[in-house]
Amino acid sequence: MSDSLNRMVITPELNYDQLTIAEATLIQQQLRTHLDLRPFHKEIKTIAGADISLALYSETVYAGLVVLSYPELRPVSCSLVKSSTIFPYVPGYLAFREIPSILKAYEQLPVKPDVVMFDGNGILHARRMGIASHFGVLTGAVTMGCAKKKLAGKYDEPGNFKGEYMPVTDKGEVIGYAVRTKDNVKPVFISPGHQMSLEDSLALALKCTLKHRLPEPTRHAHEYVNRFRIGALTEGYHEVNSWTLF
Repeated sequence: MSDSLNRMVITPELNYDQLTIAEATLIQQQLRTHLDLRPFHKEIKTIAGADISLALYSETVYAGLVVLSYPELRPVSCSLVKSSTIFPYVPGYLAFREIPSILKAYEQLPVKPDVVMFDGNGILHARRMGIASHFGVLTGAVTMGCAKKKLAGKYDEPGNFKGEYMPVTDKGEVIGYAVRTKDNVKPVFISPGHQMSLEDSLALALKCTLKHRLPEPTRHAHEYVNRFRIGALTEGYHEVNSWTLF
């Protein structure tokens, strides 16, 4: 990896806005060589959901991580950051718009969660480098993706009932799963990000799914970030304690 590329990878908050799409593609290709998709064997006590909120062509980014206890899935803390980006909106490259802000929120957490679930893709990506994989390789965090839309590959529709799923394949390779998380609703797309296997990501997503379409970590992250965006929550790190927001 060249020195200039290495600096871009190590300091995304300083460099991502300066990248061309060609340079961003090169970073994805370089990061992919460091992906670890071996099974995850450590005990999970906390799992965080990560999400951002921004208008399609806006430069202002509202980012947040909400840490939940596991397996209880109760929010225990959150980290909220307001930032900005000028990286263009290009499908397949959204990590370059979102990671600098989420990285600031992650760094603000005094104790890092055991797993981070992203509202976005892991390896379910044309270059196997969705935001969950990108962030995981960058930070060394254990990550997975839960996306509302398919970014790559093809699949057959899973059955109509909660818990049914079908593999998503691309060029003969399984890159994730289309999972029915609620009866008769559109599936979500689950994939490992970094330091877990395909099977791990599916099992964990199912364990984190209660009565809503979105698993609890990303559902709470979405709610907290939107409340932050409208001014109902303030920037910074907060312990949830006895909050009953959602």
